[in-house]
Amino acid sequence: MGMIDRFIGLGQGVTALGSAATGMAEVFTQNATRKMELEEEAYARAINQLGQEFQAVRPGFFDSFVNGLNRLPRPLLALGTMGLFIYAMVEPAGFGLRMVGLQQVPEPLWWLLGAIVGFYFGAREAHHFRHRVWPAGQVRTTVTTQQVAAVRNGDDDFSDNAALRDWLASLRA
Repeated sequence: MGMIDRFIGLGQGVTALGSAATGMAEVFTQNATRKMELEEEAYARAINQLGQEFQAVRPGFFDSFVNGLNRLPRPLLALGTMGLFIYAMVEPAGFGLRMVGLQQVPEPLWWLLGAIVGFYFGAREAHHFRHRVWPAGQVRTTVTTQQVAAVRNGDDDFSDNAALRDWLASLRA
């Protein structure tokens, strides 16, 4: 093919025509390969920037102060509850007066307090549960192969739970 191109003299012309056609096609549709290359390059830059943000952690006074504040709610709630019992024994009249005051708090405010405390401890527990490292050999399944076979064969006993019966019927169908 190289010899024929040299004899006829069309080699560079055909190459130029092919490049022009490619350039013209990229005007109407984008080059998928180039798009993937650019996306990968942008992703690599973003990951590098994220890594640089967390390389050198030097907590200052404010960071240490906020970390200390984050550790306070659980001990304060526990010690405060114990303090209420002691206060009730030491000064019953004052304790009773304050409890009457607490009865005047509207119910929606109690719901709000419960939601705040529940979300605080629930989110904290969820965080620790998600980041838990399971030791090897400690995670076991509780379903035996006989139980799975019984469910597949229809020999299961879910007569007392209509929702489970319907769900298993839809799985079998």
